[in-house]
Amino acid sequence: MITQIVSTNPTNLTISSRIQERLRQGELTQKQVSDFHDFLNEVDRKLLHHPIITNNAYTNWFENGKATDVELQHFIRQFSVFSNQFLVAALLKVINSPTLKQSRTSREILLNELGVIYRHPEKPTPNPIALTEEEKDKEGDPELVSTEGTVDGGICRFRAAHFEWLLGVAKGIGLNFADIGKRKHGRATTLHFCDELIRLYGSEDPQIAQGASFAVEHWAAAGFWQELEDGLMQIKQRRHPQLPLAFFTWHNRVEAQHAGHTLEELEEVYFNSNFDRAKFFQGGREILEAIAVFWDGLNRDRLKCVYT
Repeated sequence: MITQIVSTNPTNLTISSRIQERLRQGELTQKQVSDFHDFLNEVDRKLLHHPIITNNAYTNWFENGKATDVELQHFIRQFSVFSNQFLVAALLKVINSPTLKQSRTSREILLNELGVIYRHPEKPTPNPIALTEEEKDKEGDPELVSTEGTVDGGICRFRAAHFEWLLGVAKGIGLNFADIGKRKHGRATTLHFCDELIRLYGSEDPQIAQGASFAVEHWAAAGFWQELEDGLMQIKQRRHPQLPLAFFTWHNRVEAQHAGHTLEELEEVYFNSNFDRAKFFQGGREILEAIAVFWDGLNRDRLKCVYT
């Protein structure tokens, strides 16, 4: 008899239809699936309830839309350093991928960051003329963005690169290309996060990298993008009506897809005999601590009025 197991934890880590099918096909035993269910609950306890996921003081404050222009410039500058330096970690993750399938999954993220648009093979691209400029900013210009599909067969456009979207936000508050994205613009706490991404997310040890990747993508899907979007929408309405926000609105919608990719990756590696739980949790815990250093650093800067 096949028993369907569904986790009830709040982060929606469930036994997927992929695992259920492998169980039905006899590729996995009921005990293996039950053990994986218990493992997902352990992941939830040890990683997905980290304070930086459940209670980010900076984004909780930012959500209210009260950031001054100086505070907003500081946030965008530090976030741009993380966003741009993430490319280094993402490339290392591709290079160090232990399997072709994992390499392709990693390339999906990297190439999309660089401007290759997701293409859904079964859905036509919406007519951009049918959307207003406001709708394009909130939902994404269909000529430049998509939240579904694959980069395989997608079109590369310079303007679709995520850093160029962020540059549009920067220009709207008085910053230019030379003011953002470089290591020289980063505070020590920002650079610590960037370096830990390179060390952990891009690690040569696939077990460490797997844990870090899983934690990063599930942190990104846990709600902080919504808090940033909410705060920026209020700032746009009150002070900067022309401020483009597609960078934030798009990421808010797409991160669940990235988290789904990492769960699928985890399903692939978990049942291998060489899967190392300890290293997986090490990678996850250490990258979450680095994420906390970044956001807590921004919060301290705000409280101490440090905006260099």
